[in-house]
Amino acid sequence: MKKFLFVIMCFFALMIGMYPLIYFFVEHKHTFLGLKSPEILHNQIWKFAFFAHIIFGGISLFIGWRQFGSKFRNKHPQLHRIIGKSYVISVLISSVSAIYMGIYANGGIISSVGFIFLGLVWLITTLTAVAQIRKGNVMKHQQLMIYSYACTFAAVTLRLWYPLLTSVTKDPDNSYLAVAWLCWLPNLLVAYCINKKNVEVN
Repeated sequence: MKKFLFVIMCFFALMIGMYPLIYFFVEHKHTFLGLKSPEILHNQIWKFAFFAHIIFGGISLFIGWRQFGSKFRNKHPQLHRIIGKSYVISVLISSVSAIYMGIYANGGIISSVGFIFLGLVWLITTLTAVAQIRKGNVMKHQQLMIYSYACTFAAVTLRLWYPLLTSVTKDPDNSYLAVAWLCWLPNLLVAYCINKKNVEVN
């Protein structure tokens, strides 16, 4: 079951990680940008942050899953470090962009605070994980990276929660407000359970 769930996670990570590619092939009015007001779309800083967020967020999602699994880390330590550095850089760019974008989130203050908090937790857990590995604290580093990737995986869970809630409630607006929190808080709870189980095993 554990391997099956990991495969499912990897599948969604790879698929949603490639999501930014649609902006090269689909008219922007048929994408998320079609939901934004003309004022925001004419804000060049916001547009820059948006593309930085989805491109580097997609990269972090696409490559981050590969870091998990002791066999891979032990067999390919150099590759693990290369992927890790690429992941951290991608998260830093995407999370800072997300925090800025959160100010303009659809739905007002409730969704704004949800997405801004997500960006902050994503940024802080990743930076702290880097600080811990530099101190040689491998266990803390691994735990924090699990929390970091739980935030990264919000890109997937958002796209699962929103259509589910919308179909049940028939209320897209309030569903979006809920998803601003549901896309990441349960992920952190799962990450906590995984870390707790790993500590018990060790």
